[in-house]
Amino acid sequence: MADTHERSPRLPPRFVIRGFWLFHRAVHRITGGRRGLWPPRPGKWGAMRLITVGRRSGKERSAILGYYEDGANLVTLAMNGWAEAEPAWWLNLQENPDTTVYLVDGPRAVRARAAQGDEHTRLWKRWRDFGDDVDGYAVRRPSGTAVVVLEPRTGPR
Repeated sequence: MADTHERSPRLPPRFVIRGFWLFHRAVHRITGGRRGLWPPRPGKWGAMRLITVGRRSGKERSAILGYYEDGANLVTLAMNGWAEAEPAWWLNLQENPDTTVYLVDGPRAVRARAAQGDEHTRLWKRWRDFGDDVDGYAVRRPSGTAVVVLEPRTGPR
């Protein structure tokens, strides 16, 4: 989706990005989940907590991600702060796609998959509508950026 950009907007150094992630998760943990998550609003994405199972360790992992709602589905980007490598949470979901997300209004059981074709194009365009230069930042990721769809599911994890 980076076909219209040759250069990426400037990003802060990687340690700043990682430091912000650590701080954000710490705020969420210290406040017992009362801070750090928010619902999407018109023209603005929300924040959710995603739980995965480590593909190598088998241990539970947690990440806080931006998302928006597309009908009953939740949509996020596997962007890893726009670094080249795939985010660990996305690699974990590819191995075990059934998981749980925590939203402001509580947990939701979901199944993850990558959007393909016209769906990918449509959902990527919605990210553009939030005003972030996703195309410009995506230039940093030569392997592309997956649009991850989290579909509601029933039954145990």
